[in-house]
Amino acid sequence: MRISWWTSVIVWQFADFTRGDQVVLQDDRHQAARPRNVAIVGAGAAGASSAYHLARYAAAVGIPVNITIFERNDYVGGRTTTVNAYNSSEHPIELGGSVFIEKNRILFGAAKAFNLTTSSASLSSRSSDIPGAALGVWDGEHFVVTQNNEGSWWDTAKLLYKYGLAPIRTLRLMRATMEKFFQMYDAPIFPFNSLTQAASDVGLLAVTSATGEQLLRESNIGRLFAREIIQASTRVNYAQNLDHIHALETMVCMAVEGAMAVEGGNWQIFDRMIEESNATLLLNTPVKALDHDASSGTYTIHTGSDSNQNFSALILAHPFQYSSLSPLPATIYTPAEIDYVTLHVTLFTSPRLLSPLFFGLAPDKPAPHAILTTLPEGEHAPDRKTVGSPGFYSVSLLRQVTSPTTGASEFAYKIFSPAPPTPAFIARLLGVQLTASGELKSEDVTWLYRKEWQSYPYEIPRRQFERIRLGEGAWYTAGIEGFVSTMETSALMGKNVARLVVDQWIAEGEGMQGHHEV
Repeated sequence: MRISWWTSVIVWQFADFTRGDQVVLQDDRHQAARPRNVAIVGAGAAGASSAYHLARYAAAVGIPVNITIFERNDYVGGRTTTVNAYNSSEHPIELGGSVFIEKNRILFGAAKAFNLTTSSASLSSRSSDIPGAALGVWDGEHFVVTQNNEGSWWDTAKLLYKYGLAPIRTLRLMRATMEKFFQMYDAPIFPFNSLTQAASDVGLLAVTSATGEQLLRESNIGRLFAREIIQASTRVNYAQNLDHIHALETMVCMAVEGAMAVEGGNWQIFDRMIEESNATLLLNTPVKALDHDASSGTYTIHTGSDSNQNFSALILAHPFQYSSLSPLPATIYTPAEIDYVTLHVTLFTSPRLLSPLFFGLAPDKPAPHAILTTLPEGEHAPDRKTVGSPGFYSVSLLRQVTSPTTGASEFAYKIFSPAPPTPAFIARLLGVQLTASGELKSEDVTWLYRKEWQSYPYEIPRRQFERIRLGEGAWYTAGIEGFVSTMETSALMGKNVARLVVDQWIAEGEGMQGHHEV
């Protein structure tokens, strides 16, 4: 979730990056290349993007390619996935990556190219018939911010009156930071063999090596705005406080202009990427082991089935520490483990609105629809896993839904928290009573789904990022998650690796020479 309403203080647009990507070719008199077999482990954003762009880059230079994607789950999209409320396909709800923005060139461009229908993910897109403010920021004691109508002049005036120039300074800082980041999409930075070097070249290492709190303080952005607005955004998006999250991810949280989602689920972008790549997709197929023949340069994938397959290139498109591939062959560098957030996502439906009493409001004052949290004044996070007094990161009323059982109108909710919300917590949240055995009543919570994610890394300040090339013909995408963890950045690294793979083939004498846009 992004706090998008504050951007109405000033209107801006990023620089227009519309140039096509170019690949270096050889002349078409070159002898036809032999087919290249490529294995991609993981069908999430990075794996799907790798397949899609590899197929395009290879076709552009006349290199035949056979792509096989191994995915341990029974679906594509990785952490970008949906579940169906009431187990009905009429009510999909995002579990993971919920939104992207128009300036996310890869995702936005793919959604447009695939004719996928998108809709606004702004707060104003929710039903105006539901009583209560659109958004509130709660510090565990009271609401420090509430906002009624997204982008209204009255809310903007209140914002500037309370926080002074902090919103404008934040907007300018975010814009300058994102302009540096977007240089990574184009030459001379793209494609990059080293994420650390690319970050240095565009001037972002100073940003990733500082905490969000440090950058905001050095940029003369007031502590009140930082705590009440920016930290609420880092908590809902990354379950981390400003004292511990690095400054680049902090700025990413504030890049909210044009937030949108694909109707029916953002996973469809990655499903279509895989479809367009003509890759062989093997679902429910975890890779058990990997061998590398250094003499031939081939990799053998073992999945537990009788047939093992050989490949000339390998792309590991998921966090290595959550795979079953350890140990890797001695010829391949093993990526270091990094600490990931364990996030609990709870989805449920109820005919009840959130209880005002839970949040210390008067009984006749409805609670906001989307409730983000921050730490109260004077409370600090002693470590990066601290959730603090509020006890959760966010509670959101997503939309109204119709119960397929009763036909009655209900509300769909999502909770982000560091631990599973107990029945007692949900009952207090809704202002209802538990059964004698301590369970939620079926008339109060009509459907409930829980999911534990290793959702994203703890984005601690760092100046070094994981290798992209692990060995001869072996590539890794998940190192970018310690830099910025989003659907778009994973897709960017997938595209980057695809380009590096094809460039390597060209260096080996395959393909055609010249310049060709894809």
